[in-house]
Amino acid sequence: MVTTMLTAAQIQEFQEQGFLVLPQLAPTTFCDAVLQFAMQQLQAQAQPIEYEADTRYPGAPASREAEGGHTARRLLQAYARSPLLADWATGAALATPLLQLLGAGAKMSQAHHNCIMTKQPRYSTATGWHRDSRYWNFARAELVSAWLALRNETVENGCLLVIPGSHKTPVQSEQLDEAQFLRTDLAQNQGLLARAVPVPLQQGDVLLFHSNLFHAAGRNQTGDTKFSMVFTYRAADNTPRAGSRSASLAEISLSGEQI
Repeated sequence: MVTTMLTAAQIQEFQEQGFLVLPQLAPTTFCDAVLQFAMQQLQAQAQPIEYEADTRYPGAPASREAEGGHTARRLLQAYARSPLLADWATGAALATPLLQLLGAGAKMSQAHHNCIMTKQPRYSTATGWHRDSRYWNFARAELVSAWLALRNETVENGCLLVIPGSHKTPVQSEQLDEAQFLRTDLAQNQGLLARAVPVPLQQGDVLLFHSNLFHAAGRNQTGDTKFSMVFTYRAADNTPRAGSRSASLAEISLSGEQI
């Protein structure tokens, strides 16, 4: 694995834009090994799995019993599935930049992300504009997610779209719908939406993004499944609120120790 300290310019870019791409952080051999593992898990229907039908997103199958209802969206609890995944989540390639951004004692959440995301060709749905912090419960909405592209990610297969700097933008409740997605039909939001950019990735690239950054993704319009692996991290003093989903599972230190 590549282990590289962030430069002062990269740290500033993340702080100002809310995201940062680290090219080729993972080698092709590792990505291919994770892809093979993910395909085996999907073939075996190895639970826990979130299905497209579970998301209730527009265009998703109405239920697991409907046509396409067993189209997997996420292989959940990735850290516990294999040392291959666990070692990546806490290894030096990610720990080095994350500790720079979050400080000593940073921890990985097993309750959020912690998954291999799949976007399959036929029944995958678009994801509306949202902040991950909308349903997370920590002292501060200041977590960092690390998104590894296991294959190339493009606009055509549903790569992430982001609104640079939106992690700092105050948003009023009326700008969001009932599910806390940014309303695209509201004149008040058009200036924000006009700033949106795609973030295409090559296999092995890692996208670091702030939990308050507005992001979205389109449908996969190609014939091949898109695979990404995602973990989320917090600073030592940014603790989950007791009794919330965010506190429901043990957290992992970047040394791999459960706490």
